[in-house]
Amino acid sequence: MVTIKRPEEVARMRHAGTILADVLRVLEGELRPDVTTADLDVIAERMIRDAGATPSFLGYGGSRQTIPFPGSICVSLNDEVVHGIPSTGRRIGAGDVVKLDIGCIWQGWHADTARTFAVGPIPERLTRLIDATRRGMEAGIAAAVPGNRLGDVGAAIEAVAHEHSYGIVRPFVGHGIGTAMHEDPQVPNYGRVGTGMRIEAGMCFAIEPMFNLGGDDVALLDDGWTVVTTDGSVSAHFEDTIAVTPSGPEVLTRA
Repeated sequence: MVTIKRPEEVARMRHAGTILADVLRVLEGELRPDVTTADLDVIAERMIRDAGATPSFLGYGGSRQTIPFPGSICVSLNDEVVHGIPSTGRRIGAGDVVKLDIGCIWQGWHADTARTFAVGPIPERLTRLIDATRRGMEAGIAAAVPGNRLGDVGAAIEAVAHEHSYGIVRPFVGHGIGTAMHEDPQVPNYGRVGTGMRIEAGMCFAIEPMFNLGGDDVALLDDGWTVVTTDGSVSAHFEDTIAVTPSGPEVLTRA
């Protein structure tokens, strides 16, 4: 069932979102060669807890996995699409494309966000991939207005990927969000205009396109969490939590 959030509930999600925006700002400044992905996880968890919130991801089980997620954030490098597990043995290198996905709970309400960063100079084709994925998210957010349908959101995201013939990750999608990190409905990053559930004011979504430099296909590693492109191509991921208002979407996960 899709829930309609009251203004005071959206306000709690907005506060959670501002916590995440602060964490991402600090983590971006820590991205440099030789930093481990576990180092980033420690910083993020400390900041989230110091702000009076709880990491959404730590211990999360989900519907696809058999083991709880062991980190407070997801750190995915290069061909890793999403859900990379932080590790003391994984060091960031010059030229890496790093995806940071973080969530927190404040007073019982969730926010969820992700960004893709380059560590030092990268080839222009990767810069274009990152920019297009961000623009895909923005296009999806802009389509999330009362009276539109979820297919309009997916179609707007998909159109940006098709401009550059990028692969679109289909098994993993955006989602509703509120007192649970993943609520109904699913929000695919592809679709047809005029199809799907009608969007109403008070709905809250996490919109999160994942574009690949190569094909669409992805695979799950043996750790039970990390998702990679099957052709080894680099992937990018952006996500914001939004609230649908009568006048349009409000992004909750920015400073």
